[in-house]
Amino acid sequence: MDLKRQLEEHLTHIARERDPYLATEGHFYVQQYIRHQFQQWGMVETYEFKIQARTHTNLILNLPAQPGRENKPPILIGAHYDAVPGTPGADDNASGVAVLLELARSLSAQPARYPVQLIAFDLEEYGLLGSAHYAEALMRQKEPVRLMLSLEMLGYCSQEPNSQNYPPGLQYFYPNQGNFIGLIGNLGTIPDMIRLCGSIHKAGIPSRWLPAGKRGMIVQATRLSDHAPFWDRGYQAIMVTDTAFMRNPHYHQPSDRIETLNLDFLTGICQGLAIGLRHLQ
Repeated sequence: MDLKRQLEEHLTHIARERDPYLATEGHFYVQQYIRHQFQQWGMVETYEFKIQARTHTNLILNLPAQPGRENKPPILIGAHYDAVPGTPGADDNASGVAVLLELARSLSAQPARYPVQLIAFDLEEYGLLGSAHYAEALMRQKEPVRLMLSLEMLGYCSQEPNSQNYPPGLQYFYPNQGNFIGLIGNLGTIPDMIRLCGSIHKAGIPSRWLPAGKRGMIVQATRLSDHAPFWDRGYQAIMVTDTAFMRNPHYHQPSDRIETLNLDFLTGICQGLAIGLRHLQ
């Protein structure tokens, strides 16, 4: 099955109501779907954390590096699998999870220069809780991380003029068409953002990058995903995003459905990331 069809297949399973409290059946279904997909490529680990006496779960797949590079610090690739109540969350964030699953397939077949850890985070919509607990545990254990990549809404694009909005000031530096994928990273990730943008461009998708200083505190909108807890704990991290509500009118709405996504756009991003991640120095 080709990549576009694989991504579409994942979306049909993931894009459903899956709030962890108000749509528990859908949430459990998606969690088990991710587990089943990850199990094709290795042993699935769980990272459990408690919120008000209830246990929640991040799902983790570890993939080895190229031979001879096993002891390098890992690249973490994360995407959240929960969604807000009342939406199937096709873009937010079934699109990110679909790419996460296909990166697992790709990087298991052709390893990167670093070990790769793929993580499906829970409770992003409740304040980045799954990623915050995990980043805190890594910091406490003094675990090194080569790079953390957060896949946050990857499937919506528009060729219409003025379809892209920005926080104040950025509109002078970036396109007014919402037809690109954005990479937003802390300052140490600039070489990685340039390399990943180049790989995405080669896959046929326009790409733009934005450095975020002071942990994104200057432009708060740059903190709205699972990379932010890693920034806060001193790790190098990048959010890959279609910019969410600054472009997609279906954000957090019942209309955030598969048919609103551009699957060619999503496919190109996945291809570009797979190549770029494999060649990070």
